Amino acid sequence: MNRTAIVILNWNGLGFLKMFLETVVLNSIADDVDVYVADNCSNDGSPEWIEENCKKVKLIRLNKNHGFAGGYNLALENIDAKYYVLLNSDIEVTAGWLRPLINFMEGNPRVASCQPKILSYYNKDFFEHAGAAGGFIDKYGFPFCRGRIFNFFEKDAGQYDSSVDLFWSSGACMIVRADAWKKCGGFDASFFAHMEEIDLCWRFNKAGYRVSYIPDSRVYHVGGGALPYNSPFKTYLNFRNSLFLLYKNLPDNKLFRVLFIRKILDGMAAIMFLFNGSFSSVLSVWKAHMDYYRSLKELREKRIAVKKLEEVDFPPHVLNKSIVFEFYAKGNKTFNSLKTEI
Repeated sequence: MNRTAIVILNWNGLGFLKMFLETVVLNSIADDVDVYVADNCSNDGSPEWIEENCKKVKLIRLNKNHGFAGGYNLALENIDAKYYVLLNSDIEVTAGWLRPLINFMEGNPRVASCQPKILSYYNKDFFEHAGAAGGFIDKYGFPFCRGRIFNFFEKDAGQYDSSVDLFWSSGACMIVRADAWKKCGGFDASFFAHMEEIDLCWRFNKAGYRVSYIPDSRVYHVGGGALPYNSPFKTYLNFRNSLFLLYKNLPDNKLFRVLFIRKILDGMAAIMFLFNGSFSSVLSVWKAHMDYYRSLKELREKRIAVKKLEEVDFPPHVLNKSIVFEFYAKGNKTFNSLKTEI
């Protein structure tokens, strides 16, 4: 068993593999590091290209597109390692990027996962959407990051160069302790894609683990590689998975109140989409809520399973405010401007 396995999930991402896979190998490969590509049944020639051009990369072929969550679950079942590094195919890693992450995990056995500083590939002085300098949620389950709140991206001026504990680490690039992954059940495959890492990290927190950010490691993320940011399917997944996330993980004394308010806020978002002429987004929100109600029986069973992990009822690093109100009403567009301890 090698200590660390870098696992890149691919679905029709041949262009990104050609751009970045060689750099991943060159900047990561060592006696105790293996690089894998788990292919979600691509039809763009990705597996064949890997076999012909990347002899140091181990290929795992999956029988269909299982999504981000299901694909990783199946891939990691076939990998024996102490640490899994989940890495998007559209990420450029830098020299020495992996060592600080591994060293931190080695020195902190109660940390289940950590992430590097994630910057924009196209605008390298700015943080990138998917993770930035570490993830948090507000009291209504809206995710945000140090360095990125909604669509506002901060310039990296060293303001987040401290290592801190987080609520969630980014699925774009996260190192996970294999034992914690197995204990907490891995990703929820029903999420398919988007927010599955927040759901997993919520379980890590409930089970008494920590999630952390390591600024000494940095990577550059293209973003929107599998699903464009304006995709109606992405909108659907984000709204549906938010409801899944809250129902599964909220403590009993917060569940119905938070869900009620969240549904009102989702309705307001749908009205905004309507006024902006984005009818496909309105339909995405409607479908997300209908599918949430259809899934309640399964979600109840998952909620019971999550409760069995609990050492912490409501984990730390939750903003006890509405990030929507802070951002849109009060104009607090940066993490530091929130002026709160989380």
